[in-house]
Amino acid sequence: MSAMTDPFEPSDTFASPGAFVHPALFYRDEREYVAGTVPFVRGALEAGDPVAVAVPGENLALIREALGDGADAVKFLDMRKAGRNPGRIIPGVLRAFADTQPSGRRVHIIGEPVWAGRSPTEYPACVQHEALINAAFQDRTVTILCPYDARRLDEQVLADAYATHPTVIPSGSAAELASAAYAPDAVVARYNEPLSPVPEALVFAFDAETLSHARHVATGEGARLGLEGVKLDDLALVTAELVTNSVVHGGGSGVLRVWDEDGYVVCEVRDKGRLTDPLAGRRPAPRDQRGGRGLLLVNLVSDLVRVHTGEDGTTVRCWFAR
Repeated sequence: MSAMTDPFEPSDTFASPGAFVHPALFYRDEREYVAGTVPFVRGALEAGDPVAVAVPGENLALIREALGDGADAVKFLDMRKAGRNPGRIIPGVLRAFADTQPSGRRVHIIGEPVWAGRSPTEYPACVQHEALINAAFQDRTVTILCPYDARRLDEQVLADAYATHPTVIPSGSAAELASAAYAPDAVVARYNEPLSPVPEALVFAFDAETLSHARHVATGEGARLGLEGVKLDDLALVTAELVTNSVVHGGGSGVLRVWDEDGYVVCEVRDKGRLTDPLAGRRPAPRDQRGGRGLLLVNLVSDLVRVHTGEDGTTVRCWFAR
Protein backbone atom coordinates (compact mmCIF):
# COMPACT_ATOMS: atom_id res chain seq x y z
CA MET A 1 0.00 0.00 0.00
CA SER A 2 1.45 3.34 -1.03
CA ALA A 3 1.94 6.11 1.52
CA MET A 4 -0.68 8.40 -0.04
CA THR A 5 -3.28 5.62 -0.27
CA ASP A 6 -3.74 5.35 3.48
CA PRO A 7 -1.70 7.93 5.41
CA PHE A 8 -3.67 7.32 8.61
CA GLU A 9 -2.94 3.71 9.40
CA PRO A 10 -2.32 3.94 13.18
CA SER A 11 1.19 3.47 14.43
CA ASP A 12 2.01 1.42 17.53
CA THR A 13 3.12 4.61 19.27
CA PHE A 14 0.02 6.73 18.78
CA ALA A 15 -2.86 4.24 18.54
CA SER A 16 -2.35 1.53 21.10
CA PRO A 17 -5.55 -0.38 21.98
CA GLY A 18 -7.90 1.83 23.92
CA ALA A 19 -5.83 4.97 23.37
CA PHE A 20 -7.30 8.25 22.20
CA VAL A 21 -5.75 9.47 18.95
CA HIS A 22 -5.97 13.15 17.99
CA PRO A 23 -3.87 14.23 14.99
CA ALA A 24 -3.96 17.58 13.22
CA LEU A 25 -3.91 17.33 9.41
CA PHE A 26 -2.44 20.33 7.60
CA TYR A 27 -3.57 20.82 4.00
CA ARG A 28 -3.06 23.52 1.40
CA ASP A 29 -5.60 22.71 -1.33
CA GLU A 30 -8.54 20.47 -2.17
CA ARG A 31 -6.30 17.68 -3.44
CA GLU A 32 -4.41 17.47 -0.16
CA TYR A 33 -7.68 17.70 1.76
CA VAL A 34 -9.21 14.74 -0.07
CA ALA A 35 -5.95 12.74 0.08
CA GLY A 36 -5.80 13.22 3.84
CA THR A 37 -9.43 12.69 4.81
CA VAL A 38 -10.97 10.17 2.41
CA PRO A 39 -8.54 7.27 3.14
CA PHE A 40 -9.19 7.89 6.83
CA VAL A 41 -12.92 7.40 6.27
CA ARG A 42 -12.48 4.43 3.94
CA GLY A 43 -10.13 2.72 6.37
CA ALA A 44 -12.72 3.02 9.13
CA LEU A 45 -15.48 1.67 6.91
CA GLU A 46 -13.36 -1.26 5.76
CA ALA A 47 -12.67 -2.14 9.40
CA GLY A 48 -16.40 -2.05 10.15
CA ASP A 49 -15.93 0.91 12.51
CA PRO A 50 -18.36 3.84 12.89
CA VAL A 51 -17.27 7.08 11.30
CA ALA A 52 -18.59 10.65 11.32
CA VAL A 53 -17.48 13.72 9.39
CA ALA A 54 -18.14 17.17 10.90
CA VAL A 55 -16.53 19.82 8.70
CA PRO A 56 -17.63 23.04 6.93
CA GLY A 57 -20.17 22.45 4.16
CA GLU A 58 -17.84 22.98 1.20
CA ASN A 59 -15.38 20.40 2.57
CA LEU A 60 -18.24 18.10 3.47
CA ALA A 61 -19.16 18.06 -0.23
CA LEU A 62 -15.59 17.17 -1.24
CA ILE A 63 -15.49 14.14 1.05
CA ARG A 64 -19.00 12.99 0.19
CA GLU A 65 -18.31 13.15 -3.56
CA ALA A 66 -14.98 11.31 -3.27
CA LEU A 67 -16.56 8.52 -1.21
CA GLY A 68 -19.29 7.81 -3.74
CA ASP A 69 -21.61 5.05 -2.57
CA GLY A 70 -19.54 4.68 0.61
CA ALA A 71 -20.91 8.00 1.82
CA ASP A 72 -24.17 6.28 2.78
CA ALA A 73 -22.45 4.62 5.76
CA VAL A 74 -21.04 7.89 7.13
CA LYS A 75 -22.72 10.44 9.41
CA PHE A 76 -22.20 13.91 7.96
CA LEU A 77 -22.59 17.19 9.87
CA ASP A 78 -21.98 20.71 8.62
CA MET A 79 -19.66 22.13 11.29
CA ARG A 80 -20.65 25.69 10.39
CA LYS A 81 -24.05 24.87 11.86
CA ALA A 82 -23.45 22.05 14.37
CA GLY A 83 -20.27 23.67 15.70
CA ARG A 84 -21.02 27.36 15.36
CA ASN A 85 -20.48 27.59 19.11
CA PRO A 86 -17.22 25.69 19.80
CA GLY A 87 -18.43 24.94 23.33
CA ARG A 88 -21.21 22.84 21.81
CA ILE A 89 -18.94 20.54 19.78
CA ILE A 90 -17.74 18.10 22.46
CA PRO A 91 -21.18 17.33 23.95
CA GLY A 92 -23.37 17.99 20.92
CA VAL A 93 -21.24 16.59 18.07
CA LEU A 94 -18.32 14.42 19.19
CA ARG A 95 -19.72 12.77 22.32
CA ALA A 96 -23.22 12.68 20.80
CA PHE A 97 -21.82 10.39 18.09
CA ALA A 98 -19.16 8.45 20.02
CA ASP A 99 -21.32 7.64 23.03
CA THR A 100 -23.98 5.92 20.93
CA GLN A 101 -21.65 3.51 19.12
CA PRO A 102 -21.25 -0.19 19.99
CA SER A 103 -18.54 -0.97 22.51
CA GLY A 104 -15.47 -2.74 21.20
CA ARG A 105 -15.21 -0.67 18.02
CA ARG A 106 -12.88 2.26 17.46
CA VAL A 107 -14.87 5.40 16.67
CA HIS A 108 -13.47 7.59 13.88
CA ILE A 109 -14.39 11.26 13.53
CA ILE A 110 -13.15 14.05 11.30
CA GLY A 111 -13.76 17.36 13.07
CA GLU A 112 -12.83 20.75 11.61
CA PRO A 113 -13.80 23.44 14.13
CA VAL A 114 -11.37 26.11 12.86
CA TRP A 115 -11.80 27.51 9.36
CA ALA A 116 -10.86 30.69 7.54
CA GLY A 117 -13.55 33.20 8.42
CA ARG A 118 -13.83 32.38 12.11
CA SER A 119 -13.83 35.76 13.85
CA PRO A 120 -11.25 36.89 16.41
CA THR A 121 -14.07 36.76 18.97
CA GLU A 122 -14.79 33.10 18.15
CA TYR A 123 -11.22 31.87 17.88
CA PRO A 124 -10.25 31.67 21.60
CA ALA A 125 -13.24 29.40 22.16
CA CYS A 126 -12.14 27.28 19.17
CA VAL A 127 -8.60 26.72 20.38
CA GLN A 128 -9.74 25.98 23.93
CA HIS A 129 -12.14 23.41 22.47
CA GLU A 130 -9.32 21.71 20.58
CA ALA A 131 -7.22 21.57 23.75
CA LEU A 132 -10.07 20.21 25.87
CA ILE A 133 -10.83 17.36 23.44
CA ASN A 134 -7.78 15.60 24.85
CA ALA A 135 -9.17 15.58 28.39
CA ALA A 136 -12.72 14.81 27.27
CA PHE A 137 -11.65 11.66 25.40
CA GLN A 138 -8.73 10.51 27.51
CA ASP A 139 -8.44 6.70 27.36
CA ARG A 140 -11.38 6.45 24.94
CA THR A 141 -11.09 4.21 21.86
CA VAL A 142 -11.65 7.15 19.55
CA THR A 143 -9.68 8.81 16.76
CA ILE A 144 -10.49 12.44 15.95
CA LEU A 145 -8.70 13.88 12.91
CA CYS A 146 -8.69 17.70 12.74
CA PRO A 147 -7.91 19.33 9.36
CA TYR A 148 -6.27 22.79 9.25
CA ASP A 149 -6.02 24.95 6.14
CA ALA A 150 -2.30 25.79 6.16
CA ARG A 151 -2.69 28.22 3.27
CA ARG A 152 -5.49 30.42 4.60
CA LEU A 153 -5.26 30.25 8.40
CA ASP A 154 -3.09 32.61 10.42
CA GLU A 155 0.34 31.42 11.56
CA GLN A 156 -0.72 31.66 15.21
CA VAL A 157 -3.64 29.33 14.51
CA LEU A 158 -1.29 26.76 12.98
CA ALA A 159 1.12 27.11 15.90
CA ASP A 160 -1.77 26.55 18.31
CA ALA A 161 -2.71 23.37 16.42
CA TYR A 162 0.72 21.94 17.30
CA ALA A 163 0.04 22.77 20.95
CA THR A 164 -3.42 21.18 21.04
CA HIS A 165 -2.69 17.98 19.11
CA PRO A 166 -0.28 15.28 20.31
CA THR A 167 0.49 14.31 16.71
CA VAL A 168 0.50 16.23 13.43
CA ILE A 169 0.52 15.38 9.73
CA PRO A 170 2.35 18.12 7.80
CA SER A 171 1.00 19.45 4.51
CA GLY A 172 1.88 17.12 1.63
CA SER A 173 3.12 14.39 3.97
CA ALA A 174 1.78 10.98 4.91
CA ALA A 175 3.76 10.81 8.15
CA GLU A 176 2.10 11.20 11.53
CA LEU A 177 4.64 12.91 13.77
CA ALA A 178 4.74 13.66 17.48
CA SER A 179 4.26 17.35 18.25
CA ALA A 180 7.06 18.72 20.43
CA ALA A 181 4.86 21.74 21.20
CA TYR A 182 1.95 19.71 22.62
CA ALA A 183 0.71 21.51 25.77
CA PRO A 184 -3.11 21.55 25.92
CA ASP A 185 -3.37 22.70 29.54
CA ALA A 186 -1.16 25.69 28.80
CA VAL A 187 -3.37 26.60 25.84
CA VAL A 188 -6.54 26.49 27.95
CA ALA A 189 -4.90 28.79 30.51
CA ARG A 190 -3.45 31.17 27.91
CA TYR A 191 -6.79 31.72 26.20
CA ASN A 192 -8.60 32.25 29.49
CA GLU A 193 -8.20 35.90 28.63
CA PRO A 194 -10.24 38.88 29.86
CA LEU A 195 -13.17 39.59 27.57
CA SER A 196 -13.39 42.80 25.57
CA PRO A 197 -14.87 45.86 27.32
CA VAL A 198 -18.66 45.97 27.39
CA PRO A 199 -20.14 48.74 25.22
CA GLU A 200 -23.20 50.68 26.29
CA ALA A 201 -25.57 48.05 27.70
CA LEU A 202 -28.55 47.38 29.89
CA VAL A 203 -27.21 46.61 33.37
CA PHE A 204 -29.13 44.75 36.07
CA ALA A 205 -27.69 43.68 39.45
CA PHE A 206 -29.46 40.58 40.77
CA ASP A 207 -29.59 38.33 43.81
CA ALA A 208 -31.76 35.46 45.05
CA GLU A 209 -34.79 37.72 45.38
CA THR A 210 -34.65 39.00 41.80
CA LEU A 211 -33.82 35.88 39.76
CA SER A 212 -37.11 35.75 37.84
CA HIS A 213 -37.00 39.49 37.25
CA ALA A 214 -33.52 39.15 35.72
CA ARG A 215 -34.91 36.79 33.06
CA HIS A 216 -37.72 39.20 32.22
CA VAL A 217 -35.27 42.11 32.01
CA ALA A 218 -33.05 40.16 29.60
CA THR A 219 -35.87 39.01 27.34
CA GLY A 220 -37.45 42.44 27.27
CA GLU A 221 -34.16 43.97 26.12
CA GLY A 222 -33.54 41.10 23.70
CA ALA A 223 -36.94 41.66 22.09
CA ARG A 224 -36.28 45.40 21.86
CA LEU A 225 -32.99 44.64 20.09
CA GLY A 226 -34.62 42.36 17.54
CA LEU A 227 -34.64 38.81 18.92
CA GLU A 228 -37.85 36.84 18.45
CA GLY A 229 -39.25 33.33 18.48
CA VAL A 230 -36.86 30.51 19.40
CA LYS A 231 -33.89 32.85 19.74
CA LEU A 232 -35.72 34.91 22.33
CA ASP A 233 -36.67 31.71 24.17
CA ASP A 234 -33.00 30.69 24.09
CA LEU A 235 -31.98 34.01 25.62
CA ALA A 236 -34.54 33.49 28.39
CA LEU A 237 -33.25 29.97 29.10
CA VAL A 238 -29.61 31.03 29.14
CA THR A 239 -30.27 34.01 31.39
CA ALA A 240 -32.24 31.87 33.85
CA GLU A 241 -29.48 29.24 33.99
CA LEU A 242 -26.64 31.74 34.40
CA VAL A 243 -28.22 33.92 37.06
CA THR A 244 -29.33 30.85 39.03
CA ASN A 245 -25.81 29.47 38.82
CA SER A 246 -24.45 32.78 40.12
CA VAL A 247 -26.76 32.75 43.11
CA VAL A 248 -26.09 29.09 43.96
CA HIS A 249 -22.38 28.86 43.15
CA GLY A 250 -21.14 32.39 42.51
CA GLY A 251 -21.49 34.17 45.79
CA GLY A 252 -25.24 34.75 45.87
CA SER A 253 -25.45 37.66 43.43
CA GLY A 254 -24.16 38.99 40.14
CA VAL A 255 -24.52 41.51 37.35
CA LEU A 256 -26.44 40.93 34.12
CA ARG A 257 -25.69 42.94 30.96
CA VAL A 258 -27.44 42.81 27.58
CA TRP A 259 -26.44 44.70 24.44
CA ASP A 260 -26.36 44.72 20.64
CA GLU A 261 -23.15 43.78 18.80
CA ASP A 262 -22.69 43.31 15.03
CA GLY A 263 -25.95 41.51 14.36
CA TYR A 264 -26.05 39.64 17.68
CA VAL A 265 -27.74 40.20 20.99
CA VAL A 266 -25.15 39.56 23.69
CA CYS A 267 -25.95 38.49 27.24
CA GLU A 268 -23.30 38.54 29.96
CA VAL A 269 -23.44 37.41 33.58
CA ARG A 270 -20.60 38.24 35.96
CA ASP A 271 -20.29 37.02 39.54
CA LYS A 272 -17.69 36.41 42.26
CA GLY A 273 -17.48 32.64 41.77
CA ARG A 274 -14.52 30.88 40.24
CA LEU A 275 -15.00 28.21 37.57
CA THR A 276 -12.25 25.65 38.16
CA ASP A 277 -13.37 22.86 35.81
CA PRO A 278 -12.57 23.77 32.17
CA LEU A 279 -14.84 20.95 30.94
CA ALA A 280 -17.87 22.34 32.78
CA GLY A 281 -20.73 22.59 30.30
CA ARG A 282 -19.00 20.29 27.81
CA ARG A 283 -20.02 16.90 29.22
CA PRO A 284 -23.30 15.27 28.20
CA ALA A 285 -25.41 14.81 31.31
CA PRO A 286 -26.40 11.22 32.21
CA ARG A 287 -30.14 10.68 31.86
CA ASP A 288 -30.53 9.88 35.55
CA GLN A 289 -28.59 12.94 36.72
CA ARG A 290 -30.62 15.52 38.59
CA GLY A 291 -29.47 19.06 37.96
CA GLY A 292 -26.01 20.07 36.81
CA ARG A 293 -27.10 20.84 33.25
CA GLY A 294 -27.01 24.64 33.40
CA LEU A 295 -23.77 25.39 31.54
CA LEU A 296 -24.40 22.48 29.17
CA LEU A 297 -27.73 24.01 28.13
CA VAL A 298 -26.04 27.39 27.75
CA ASN A 299 -23.51 25.88 25.31
CA LEU A 300 -26.11 23.91 23.39
CA VAL A 301 -28.43 26.83 22.59
CA SER A 302 -26.06 29.83 22.27
CA ASP A 303 -24.39 30.80 18.99
CA LEU A 304 -21.16 31.52 20.87
CA VAL A 305 -20.07 31.29 24.51
CA ARG A 306 -16.93 32.88 25.92
CA VAL A 307 -15.84 32.44 29.54
CA HIS A 308 -13.23 34.21 31.61
CA THR A 309 -12.49 33.17 35.16
CA GLY A 310 -9.98 34.72 37.54
CA GLU A 311 -9.29 35.51 41.15
CA ASP A 312 -12.03 38.15 41.26
CA GLY A 313 -14.79 36.05 39.68
CA THR A 314 -16.20 34.57 36.49
CA THR A 315 -17.77 36.15 33.42
CA VAL A 316 -19.90 34.17 30.97
CA ARG A 317 -20.79 35.96 27.72
CA CYS A 318 -23.27 34.50 25.19
CA TRP A 319 -24.16 35.59 21.65
CA PHE A 320 -27.53 35.11 19.88
CA ALA A 321 -27.86 35.88 16.18
CA ARG A 322 -30.77 38.17 15.32
